[in-house]
Amino acid sequence: MEATRALEAYRKYVGKRATFLALVIILLLVFTILGVTIGSATKITVSDVFHALSGTGQEWKIQVIRNIRLPRVLSAILAGMALAVGGASMQTLLRNPLGSPFTLGISHAAAFGAAFAVIVLGAGTVHSSSMDAVVINNPYLVTTSAFAWSMVCTVAIFLLSKFKGPSPETMILAGIALGSLFTSGLTAIEYFANDVQLASVIFWTFGDLGKSTWADFGMMAAVVIPITVYFTRNAWNYNAIDSGDETARSLGIDVERIRLVGMVLASLATALVVSFFGIIGFVGLVVPHIVRRLIGGNEMFLIPSASLFGGAFLLICDTAARTLISPFVLPVGILTSFLGAPLFIYLLVRGKAYW
Repeated sequence: MEATRALEAYRKYVGKRATFLALVIILLLVFTILGVTIGSATKITVSDVFHALSGTGQEWKIQVIRNIRLPRVLSAILAGMALAVGGASMQTLLRNPLGSPFTLGISHAAAFGAAFAVIVLGAGTVHSSSMDAVVINNPYLVTTSAFAWSMVCTVAIFLLSKFKGPSPETMILAGIALGSLFTSGLTAIEYFANDVQLASVIFWTFGDLGKSTWADFGMMAAVVIPITVYFTRNAWNYNAIDSGDETARSLGIDVERIRLVGMVLASLATALVVSFFGIIGFVGLVVPHIVRRLIGGNEMFLIPSASLFGGAFLLICDTAARTLISPFVLPVGILTSFLGAPLFIYLLVRGKAYW
């Protein structure tokens, strides 16, 4: 009898989380269609999308759908997935509810590295137009530079935590200090830039998806999808780490290796997003907490759900940024910051401790 009750309770537990995952997928599909069909100026119907994909629609609509809106929508999904899964993994690996690429300074380090590659190493060209403020000529160099500096930040956080002890307070204070350091470095680059370079780099750091191309999407897909699969496959290890390092080691888990590889991959995903689109704050911090409050902290459900919900969240924010004050288009980083800060405060007030 007890076994039957336990089995029924487990089925309800799994069913609730599977239902949430299915709802997120439906939400993602709905806003993918909305993101392609609505815009700041041009009105496009769902039938126009199908005609454009089949190559039978009007030429100008085909160009708008295939080369502007569709890569932007899909890039928003991948960028949101990368930031959300990076934040969820960092919160688990560091056992710190405030862990995210933004709060730990990794986003700022990646932004410094990307700007360094564009301005100093000549990996991009800058313009005075908001439509092409920074054009990346060598995305591999920009991403490599962003990743290298984000790893400098990650290693510094690890060293400081080992020196002072891996407490949540130490991690966050180290992240704040390093974020300020790399922000100062970015400011120094801007100080020595000319007027056009300065305006372009400042606009780029707002966090904007308007520069999305199929090449960007392809490069992000090649990195973000395998990283998400890796984190999902290691969900059991992360559940063990949630119980404490000693418990995880007693189960035969190499905690140091899992933590190091996870932080490197989360930094790589963050660096890729920042190098293409600039700093998009709070997605990696708020989304995992929203998902955790709704379905709990089981990493086997949390990681894939947070990943998909992060894609939907950033896509919704970008769609709103393109339409709220049409025909003007807001950088999505501004909107995520406006939404993320009060939402996170609400979660702190109404939430509970997970560690």
